[in-house]
Amino acid sequence: MIIRWIKSLGPGLITAALVFGPGSLTITSKLGAVYGYQLLWVILAAVVLMLTFTGMGARIGMASDASLISLFRKKWGNAAAWIAGFGLFFVTASFQAGNTVGAGLALSESLGGANAWWITGISLLAISLLFFKSFYKVLEKVMILMVAVMLVSFLLTLILAPPDWRQVFSGLAPSIPKGSFVLVIALVASSFSIAGAFYQSYLVQEKGWHTSQKREALTESFTGILVLGIISSMIMLSAATILYPKGVGVSSAGDMGLALAPVYGQFSFLVFMVGLFGASFSSLLGNASIGGTLLADALSLGRDLNSFSVKLLISLVIVIGAAVALIFGRLPLELIVFAQGITIFAVPFIGLGLFLIGNDKEIMGKLRNKKPSNVLGLIGLLVLLTLAVSNAVNLFFS
Repeated sequence: MIIRWIKSLGPGLITAALVFGPGSLTITSKLGAVYGYQLLWVILAAVVLMLTFTGMGARIGMASDASLISLFRKKWGNAAAWIAGFGLFFVTASFQAGNTVGAGLALSESLGGANAWWITGISLLAISLLFFKSFYKVLEKVMILMVAVMLVSFLLTLILAPPDWRQVFSGLAPSIPKGSFVLVIALVASSFSIAGAFYQSYLVQEKGWHTSQKREALTESFTGILVLGIISSMIMLSAATILYPKGVGVSSAGDMGLALAPVYGQFSFLVFMVGLFGASFSSLLGNASIGGTLLADALSLGRDLNSFSVKLLISLVIVIGAAVALIFGRLPLELIVFAQGITIFAVPFIGLGLFLIGNDKEIMGKLRNKKPSNVLGLIGLLVLLTLAVSNAVNLFFS
């Protein structure tokens, strides 16, 4: 019974795994290191918004046999489909180097050897997984494994360095400490992923779920997002417990692991690095799957994860990430700026499209958004607009 339930969690866990990468880990660690437990409530708020839009994506996937990109094309024309497909492709490709560097760092710091060799090996492994007979089943199993690795690793980190639970509960009261607004925005942006919610509709269709399985599909999709929230919370609690009292800063995903070693020993360091690898590799593979699938669909090349054109474009995202990581050794500032520039224009538009289709009676039928989804959805759209304006100000006026 439990094994069958775990196997059925595929779409939700895939979404959780691809959303939580080394960027999310770095931001969450930094907030815990600088502000202690004060911003734990932000994770809760981001999870609620992510649940809302993931639910929309799942219901759209069940309500229609057409893909979400196809529905964009049908309602608003080719331009809308291309903005969604190309926008999400470039965003995933731009941030892919960070995932690749994170996975390479976790292995090189733990096992030794040159980071470049690990980056090359990890990228080749990811591409090789594409060419199994049923890529979706492989993707599902890999993501379930990576999420399990993250959960165990970060839970052990939390056990080795237990927090002050009275202060933990105080962190659930909303407040924004002075100087934290930019990091709060970054945390919401990394945890509330429209790309992940959008892709959920594709995963539900790959899984073969239909309207009659609504309750089961939504429960299992939501479970994955709740797991994402638990992982993020464990990271923030660990950083608040380990780094905040010592005034240790965080500038990369591996900093907390390095800070663990002197105080809690080599075992703690290795445990954290295993979790970092899980976060990086799952996000690497998941991000590439989003970018490749949605671009192929926008170009009318199909959306089947087992089709050659989709696998080719997924491979392209992985190769871009590996090339940037090998050339620069990190995620260059120029690529972050480029990705932010696309996000400003594409993500609010995609979120609005998701919201409007979720309310389309002709497409959705009985699965149309209910009032709570619409209220939270409108709040989510305001958050996306705020993120876009914040990015625009940083890019063009700072």
